[in-house]
Amino acid sequence: MKCRVCSSGNLEQVIDLGMQPWGNNFLEFHECGQEPFYPLRVLLCSKCSTAQLDYTVKKEVMFGNHTYLSGITKSLSAHFESIASSVDSRFFKDEARKTVLDIGSNDGTQLRHYKNLGWKVQGVESAKTIADIALKSGIPTLHAFFNEDVLGSLDKKYNVINAAGVFFHLEELHSVTKSIKTILDNQGVFIVQFLYIKSIMENDAFDQIYHEHLLYYSLRSLEYLLGMYELEIFDAELCPIHGGQMIAYISHSKSRSKTERLWKLLETEDNSKCNFKPAYLAFARRIEILRERNLFYLTEAKRKNKRVFGMGAPVKGNTLLNYFNVGRDLIECLLEKNRLRKGLFSPGMHLPILMEDETREIPDIYYVLAWNFKNEILANNSHLIKSGIEFYFPIDPT
Repeated sequence: MKCRVCSSGNLEQVIDLGMQPWGNNFLEFHECGQEPFYPLRVLLCSKCSTAQLDYTVKKEVMFGNHTYLSGITKSLSAHFESIASSVDSRFFKDEARKTVLDIGSNDGTQLRHYKNLGWKVQGVESAKTIADIALKSGIPTLHAFFNEDVLGSLDKKYNVINAAGVFFHLEELHSVTKSIKTILDNQGVFIVQFLYIKSIMENDAFDQIYHEHLLYYSLRSLEYLLGMYELEIFDAELCPIHGGQMIAYISHSKSRSKTERLWKLLETEDNSKCNFKPAYLAFARRIEILRERNLFYLTEAKRKNKRVFGMGAPVKGNTLLNYFNVGRDLIECLLEKNRLRKGLFSPGMHLPILMEDETREIPDIYYVLAWNFKNEILANNSHLIKSGIEFYFPIDPT
C-alpha cells in the first residue's frame, strides 16, 4: 500500500483492532450474521506522519445511505452555531454577499446556523435520505459525493468551505483537496473540523478508529497534505466536542498571517511526539488494558445480576463492542434518539436498537457508548442518577 497523502511506501502497522464490520451498517433482523467484516488496522507513514487505515470500504457502501444525523444532539448543534457566528464576525463581517459550501452537509444543521446569519448556503451530501431531510428543512443540498466531477453544479467561488467531521473520511482525498483549492475565494477560509490524533491518544479513544475514518490527522500531517495544493493552516483551535476535536482554519498559501495560537498548538504537538511510532505503540498497549478493565466491569455486573443497557448507538460504539466482543450476554440493548436506527440491530454484536423515549424499563447500569456527549447525557438524566442508577463511561476523557 502507498500512503494516502504522500504516496510513500514507508508505512508501518501500529494498531490492529481485528476484523470488524463497517460500524454504520445497522441491520434488519434477517440480515444479522450476514454482514461482511473487514480488517481494521492503522498504519503510520514515516515520511508525512499521517496515520491511516490500510483497508478501504468503498464510499458508496459507507456513505450512500448512512444513518448519522448531526442535529440529534443539542451540544453539537450549539457547537456548530458557535462556529458560524465566529466565522461570520471574525472574517466576513463587512461582506455584502456571503457564501458557504458545506461538504458532507448531513441534515443541514451547520448550514442552518449560517443561513440564520444571512449567508447563501449550499450543501453536498452523499446519503439521499439525509439530503432529503435537509432539503425539506429549506437547506439547498446537492445529493452527490464532493469531488472534481460536481464542480459544474456549484458556484464558482465560496467565501467559506466547511468540512466538519468529513475530511478524514475521503477515499478521493486528492480530488477533493484540489477541488477545494479551485472554488475557495481568494480571501476565503476553508474550515476543517477533525478528530485530532493527539487527543485520541490522550483519551485512549480507540473507538474513534473505524472504517469511515480513513485518516487520523495531526496538525503536522494535515499541513503536509495542504502544502501539496498551495493551501495552509493559518489558525487552529482545540475544542472539547467529541473528546477533543481540532478546528483548522485554512487559506490559500500566504494570503493570511499565521496566529500565535497556531504556533503554540504546533509546539505542543511537536513536544508530545504524537507523530512518531512509539506513541502509537504505547497507545495500542493501553487499548488492551482498557479492554480488560471493561470486560471485568461487565462480567462483574452480570455476576451480580445487574441489567445493563447501552446508552447511544454511535458508530464508534460498534468498534468498541466488536473489539471487546460484548454482545447480548452482557448488554441487553442499545438506546438511541436517532429514529433512522429504530428497530435495527448493531453490526457484529447484533444488539437491538430501542428508542430512548419509548423505553419504559430502567436498567441498573447505562453503559454509555456516546461518551463524547457526557455532560449532556448526565444533565438529561440527573433524576436517574439521584435514584441510584449508574452511568458507566467505558472511555472517559475527564
